[in-house]
Amino acid sequence: MSDRLKGKSAVVTGSGRGIGREIALALAGEGASVVVNDFGGATDGTGVATSPADEVVAEIAKAGGKAVANYESVADFEAGERIIRSCVDNFGKIDILVNVAGILRDRMIFNMLEAEWNDVLKVHLYGTFNTCRHACTLMKEQRSGRIINTTSDAWVKTVGHANYGAAKGGIVTFTKSVARELGKYGVTCNAIAPLAATRLTLSEDTIQGVRKRFEAGHITREVCEEVINMPGPEHIAPFVAYLATDDAKDINACVFQVTKGRVALYSEPEPYRFIFKPEGKWTLDELVSLVPKTLTQGIENPAPPRPEK
Repeated sequence: MSDRLKGKSAVVTGSGRGIGREIALALAGEGASVVVNDFGGATDGTGVATSPADEVVAEIAKAGGKAVANYESVADFEAGERIIRSCVDNFGKIDILVNVAGILRDRMIFNMLEAEWNDVLKVHLYGTFNTCRHACTLMKEQRSGRIINTTSDAWVKTVGHANYGAAKGGIVTFTKSVARELGKYGVTCNAIAPLAATRLTLSEDTIQGVRKRFEAGHITREVCEEVINMPGPEHIAPFVAYLATDDAKDINACVFQVTKGRVALYSEPEPYRFIFKPEGKWTLDELVSLVPKTLTQGIENPAPPRPEK
């Protein structure tokens, strides 16, 4: 370790287990004082427990670092303020915010309940806003700060959890907006899309669900195997620690895919095919004739209809 974060104070949400835990340990290992936030629930968001956060705090302390536990739920706006305030009260300021907390309520859209939609967005998307909103005020005043949010490849394509995909897509847009609003104050905001095996991403239920999607033809064999053979969460933390350093002060509004041995930068979505009509509005006949030959030429339906059995 290099003490690159010595004197910095950080909040890591969802850091009692998995990716969040590894990030909290990495930041502390680089000298940061860390608020380990985790309400200790199950993967579906039910239940509470203090032990996950307490155990990470104890591990950091044993290694000679500084950390305190926080058991609030990021899904609550006022709790988001208390999470950030705990960092200021214990360590004097907040320099780094890493949003990792998340739950799963997987269901095909035609079976999804309203509560399953709401609960996932509340933790992932609202939770990211709730902590960012309160941290941003302080970071803006001190004219420095690092925010790292967690999205997923699900923002690009997903099957079986539209709630999760919608939340992660929202986090990408939110991250880019925050970055542009706060960049002039010395605050950066980036996102990571980690590929790592955790209790959320690689539970037995998840593995079975992925296999069923492959067998049903919803995903390819390559995607199925990539999910089932994901590496551990320890490979995510070093890049997050890098984004938190002063060395990354000019990296802003970026989304990175991070996994074992590979970091990739996502391209910006931009229009790349066009059709034009100089005057008047399009007719339906014109579009029926022109669109397949231009805009959608070579593009395959990712889920074509199949004959009924």
